[in-house]
Amino acid sequence: MSSITELMPFIVLIPLIAGPVCVLLPGRGLPWLLATLAMISAFIISAFVLAAVFDGDTLRYAFGDWPPPVGIEYRVDAANAFVALLITGVSAILLPWGKPLVDDEVPERQGSFYALVLIALAGLLGITLTGDVFNVFVFLEISSLATYGLIAHGRDRRALIAAFRYLIMGTVGATFLLIGIAVLYILTGSLNMLDIAERLPVNEGSRALDVGLGFIVVGLSIKLALFPLHHWLPNAYTYAPSLISALIAATATKVALYVMLRFIFDVFGPAYSFTALPLAAGLMALAIGSMFAGSWLAILQSNLKRMLAYSSVAQVGYMVLGVSLTTVSGLTASFLHLFNHGLMKAALFASAGLMAYRCGGLGMNDLRGIGRQMPWTLTGFALAGVSLIGLPPTAGFISKWYLLTAAVDAGQIWLVGLILITSLMALLYIARVIEIAWMQPRPDDAPAVEEAHWTLLLPVWVLVAANFWFGIDTRLTVGGATRAAEALSSGALP
Repeated sequence: MSSITELMPFIVLIPLIAGPVCVLLPGRGLPWLLATLAMISAFIISAFVLAAVFDGDTLRYAFGDWPPPVGIEYRVDAANAFVALLITGVSAILLPWGKPLVDDEVPERQGSFYALVLIALAGLLGITLTGDVFNVFVFLEISSLATYGLIAHGRDRRALIAAFRYLIMGTVGATFLLIGIAVLYILTGSLNMLDIAERLPVNEGSRALDVGLGFIVVGLSIKLALFPLHHWLPNAYTYAPSLISALIAATATKVALYVMLRFIFDVFGPAYSFTALPLAAGLMALAIGSMFAGSWLAILQSNLKRMLAYSSVAQVGYMVLGVSLTTVSGLTASFLHLFNHGLMKAALFASAGLMAYRCGGLGMNDLRGIGRQMPWTLTGFALAGVSLIGLPPTAGFISKWYLLTAAVDAGQIWLVGLILITSLMALLYIARVIEIAWMQPRPDDAPAVEEAHWTLLLPVWVLVAANFWFGIDTRLTVGGATRAAEALSSGALP
């Protein structure tokens, strides 16, 4: 156990140190190789860390041997180890996949590009592992600033506008979060999460405490792209380079949700958050709004990446809906969908990236008839779409089944109908793409399209296979989500 604890900081340190080194490396191959090896190494360590805490243990690492709350610590339980495994695992799969696409979309200064990728991922991992609230803000800004630059690398000029819009919204969200953290520090004189939880006057009806929680939840809702604070997301996903769209869709919003849950459950406590304040009702209303608005807007889109972006808004709604049920089973469903959605959305955006790589665009007219020319790519997209819809035997079915069960157990049977309706809406927009790609003829003036090379298809199909594997063998996903929910709730939820 002690050796694993000593390795734990390297999940963040490896990509954080490798990032600046990428800038110094010449050419295209070496920066990509270093970035790939860094994330594979981080994934291996993350797997060992999750195994160490899977049975309910907690790992704590104090930097500089300064004990908390004076010093900064990483505190890892099943909840953040589960999220760290998703971030590092998806990154380790997507970085090898993305090299030819990055060569095509970002032909120059790839050392700087991969440096930003690693810094963004290191920031997300730092947010996930830290037990210090100010460190959450610092790592959030590190990740966000790198992500703004990565989105701006998109070859469409609108990528700059998308990055600037994300910068504005992200700055507002980070400012709200910082104000909330400042309130916590004023009330407690501490920045350590556990120490704050012990000192907070949650039983005294503090108006300042209400304000602090409100600022934190709103700030993280912007980062989460929870309706109606989602407006930065569609353009960011649409105009970013293909690798970046896949990475941030699979990881960034998941980390924002995790941090929100960590504040609600570990810092403020569920008794205060859900009993003293009407937070559950507010989250449920916003979750339902996200589910319907995201699904409806996805149906209306004529660009594949934009459609998938609005789909992500809808899927965020499912995750937040589970939290709003204020039960262990609902929280389990949220963590389960957090993990499974990362896998399915990575597969969908990776498939879309291959279509853009071969077709030159992702408008629905560009995709007409390509199913017969890119059968492996489109089949992978369709199967990942099956998981997004929530059909068996996929990971998406498992997480939606747990969400439905949690809603029934909580006495919110009416939510079952809403979940089924929005799942049917997902069927509509996924089926539309399949119909255009497979059923419609290729335009006469359209250029010939070749299937992607097997080295590009392999990572996509690994992600697709994972969606089906975790729909059959749920020991890791359901077990990890259950332990994550138990670690956060600490017996305070029914």
